[in-house]
Amino acid sequence: MNEIEKKKISKFLSLILRHQPESIGLSLDENGWADVEELRGKSAKKRIYFTPEELDEVVETNNKKRFAFNEDKTMIRASQGHSIDIDLALETKQPPEFLYHGTAESNISSILEKGIEKRTRQHVHLSADKETAAKVGMRHGKPVILTIRTGTMHQDGLSFYQSANGVWLTDFVDAKYISK
Repeated sequence: MNEIEKKKISKFLSLILRHQPESIGLSLDENGWADVEELRGKSAKKRIYFTPEELDEVVETNNKKRFAFNEDKTMIRASQGHSIDIDLALETKQPPEFLYHGTAESNISSILEKGIEKRTRQHVHLSADKETAAKVGMRHGKPVILTIRTGTMHQDGLSFYQSANGVWLTDFVDAKYISK
């Protein structure tokens, strides 16, 4: 499978498994899992075709590890980033002292005033390294990397989670914890 085909399937999976399963009539369970064969069949009705092997390749080679299989690869879900109500069943975890958030330069004044909100997603996403945060920020314009004092946030009683692909999640980042 070439990179263009992989990207097309990955984008489709992101849309379906994170935001709009109903657009193809797909059912997700309360934890966001979908039956692989149901996904394949309903995707084919929308003219998006992939074999189990191709799906495996998309999941395994996705540089952001956006998707995960269950142990026997009969179920699949997005690792995080949902705008639909699902429970990833993540346990709270102590974060490192600092994490990073990549955003566009045009968002900085609002963030420094109001903090980082989850908006339509279930959580605010934070990165363990500046390189990843920069890549995230580039998607929205000229990137700016913000340093988040997550150790202090945790000491102040705020909860953190880490998704299967290593992305750190929290509900809100108050501006007082953010450094440019």
